[in-house]
Amino acid sequence: MENENKLKNKNVKTYTDEMVKAIESGEGGMIKKIIHEEEQHENEKSNLSPKSKKNKVFMLISILLLFLSLALLFVLTFLKEEINTITVAPQFTSLIFNDQTDFKAIDELSKDKIAEIILEKINNTKVKIGGIEGIYLTENKKVVGLQRFNNILKSNLVLGENKLFDDNFLLGVFKSGVSSVSPNIGDLFMLIKIRSFTDAFTTMHEWEHKMLYDLGVIWGIKISPDTNYLFTKNFEDGIVENKNARILKDNEGNTVLMYVFANDDSIIITKSNLAVREVILRLFSTKIKK
Repeated sequence: MENENKLKNKNVKTYTDEMVKAIESGEGGMIKKIIHEEEQHENEKSNLSPKSKKNKVFMLISILLLFLSLALLFVLTFLKEEINTITVAPQFTSLIFNDQTDFKAIDELSKDKIAEIILEKINNTKVKIGGIEGIYLTENKKVVGLQRFNNILKSNLVLGENKLFDDNFLLGVFKSGVSSVSPNIGDLFMLIKIRSFTDAFTTMHEWEHKMLYDLGVIWGIKISPDTNYLFTKNFEDGIVENKNARILKDNEGNTVLMYVFANDDSIIITKSNLAVREVILRLFSTKIKK
């Protein structure tokens, strides 16, 4: 402010001196010229001043354009993120080769509703004869692991916290083509990965007393006067495809459910010998590829 006043006083003094000289010399034209130049100088100062109305308008417009630019940049960035966001298939690692894979959302569904979904796949599998269809249940677009599946079924299998059982498991349907009811009916199986045969044997043996009760619903086996005895019947030792197995049979000797130690780190739960054979072949093929 002090510098501005000094500059102003200096200009006034210079202007006054020039006027005095012009008057003393009697040059009237020079006086007009000095007055005109001073008026131009004052106009230029007025136009350059931020306090002028014109400049205030320009400043306001500039600020508005700046905010509009920032808003547009934000919107474009947001839209770009939305455009680039695509639905990604649920992540999983297939334990064996599947000829077809099907993801089924089970969010907030009951155990019986989930069983209906699985049974529908068993009765209408689209793979060719000799093929396997992998069924992956999902919640919140994430594949359900063994721990969560165990909880959904309210199963009595004790998984523990020592990683005896891998959370990655497979529900699958093998299409043998030998069903007398329909050629599209397949055989359901569960493939579970374990730490070792020795570690898992005792836990699986203890589960036998509740296994049919826990898993029967997804195989379509319900408690009824005709099946009551099965839920209290003991499993027995057996050999399936040259592998150790524990088998639950009905009074006619038919397999109701069994679990087979396919290798030292894999267990197959099913009621189909043909499904066991195919899964073992694919497990062996997978190990060779690795």
